[in-house]
Amino acid sequence: MMSNLFSIFDPSTNLFNLSLNWLSTFIGLLFLPYPFWFLPNRHFIFWNFIINKLHNEFKTLLGINSFNGSTFIFISLFSFIFFNNFLGLFPYIFTSTSHLTISLTISLTLWLSFMIFGWINYTQHMFIHLIPQSTPTILMPFMVLIETISNIIRPGTLAVRLTANMIAGHLLLTLLSSSNNSIPNYLLFILILIQILLLTLESAVAIIQSYVISILTTLYSSEIN
Repeated sequence: MMSNLFSIFDPSTNLFNLSLNWLSTFIGLLFLPYPFWFLPNRHFIFWNFIINKLHNEFKTLLGINSFNGSTFIFISLFSFIFFNNFLGLFPYIFTSTSHLTISLTISLTLWLSFMIFGWINYTQHMFIHLIPQSTPTILMPFMVLIETISNIIRPGTLAVRLTANMIAGHLLLTLLSSSNNSIPNYLLFILILIQILLLTLESAVAIIQSYVISILTTLYSSEIN
């Protein structure tokens, strides 16, 4: 039962001996040509509104010392995770963000980039971050240790947060759908209603998680400068 349940997250499923599941990551690209190559429409205007709001918020979080265009990194991160989370709700589409292979690769790459850039260009500023202001002298070694550990585990917490939230909702939907044959007919309508509500919740989670990951990544970047 458990192997069948978790088989929906199995990336080794193949067709003609080719692992095609990971190609679902690029399905989001199919949405891009339409608004950019045709006249502006409601889809384009709505997405442009979201990007402008995200740009203003990321610009505020990064501060006045940020580089021009740096917000587009986090807007791209939001768009990538959002498309993959949302497309994973459709039947027979593999959810790549439910695997640490994708989420840990993204978070670890960004975190390493921030750390290398910060320690090379703002070494003194990075050392200052290890000791909060007004810390007693006797507690400074412990604070350096705690801050170092909390900084090291950041990419892991980002990846696990995204992966766990994606897996949890899909597992609930799979568990409910697998119990269709074992319940009376009069409870079937209640089960369908619960599944619709869960699917709505998963749609909200897909948006919220992409927003949370991009916001946290922006905050980590803002600490460098």
